Amino acid sequence: MQGGLPISVDMETQIIDDVMQQIVSKTMKHGEKIPSENELAAKYKVPRMTVRNALTKLEERGYIYSIQGKGRYLKEASTQIQLHLTGKTSFTDKMKEAGYDLKTENILCEMIAYNEQLFNKINANKEDSVYKIGRIRYINGEPIAIHYSYVSDKMFGEIEKDGPKIKSMFAYYRKLGYKEFASQKSLLSITFPTSEEQQLLFCKSMIPLIVVESECIDVASNEVLEHTKILYRSDKFKYDITMD
Repeated sequence: MQGGLPISVDMETQIIDDVMQQIVSKTMKHGEKIPSENELAAKYKVPRMTVRNALTKLEERGYIYSIQGKGRYLKEASTQIQLHLTGKTSFTDKMKEAGYDLKTENILCEMIAYNEQLFNKINANKEDSVYKIGRIRYINGEPIAIHYSYVSDKMFGEIEKDGPKIKSMFAYYRKLGYKEFASQKSLLSITFPTSEEQQLLFCKSMIPLIVVESECIDVASNEVLEHTKILYRSDKFKYDITMD
């Protein structure tokens, strides 16, 4: 025992810290192969299981990845994404203007159960129907985010029919005559993915997700059009959130 922890656990932490230090100091390059379990076990004078546990945790956190039969490698360099936390321009327009290869897939349109806090955010009454519309955003073929929009049939009478086809909410609003948009407020938090979100974003359970929530406002009428919740992967991308 060292400091109240079993020696094996203490050495797992040491291995993790050493690999992390090599990543931070850039001693190890992106895509470089990690030493084998046998090599690390000999270096640290610990059983292979201790090394395997340490490497498994690093993999769960998204720092390394495995190729069957070949070994483990340091993850590739993150792609930097310019992500401005304003509601003036749609996500689709922002990404296309920045030159990213963006693709969007509509995955969901369903009526949700009454939620007083959420309904209040979009000025919906208990008797109104509120729909959750989900899209997955891909950059260079990789899933970057799940984008949820919550809208009421009080504002958009055809949303049940139109929802499954929507890829850009702003494009949909423009077809209905809305022209200029703004955010009422933007809140940022961190969460971990559910099993469903792991499948959709191709990520592991310990990969933190960046959550951005806001209300989209029609500038002309000052009406709330939707409540937006976006879940961004944190392991593959760096986000430029410089305000305009």
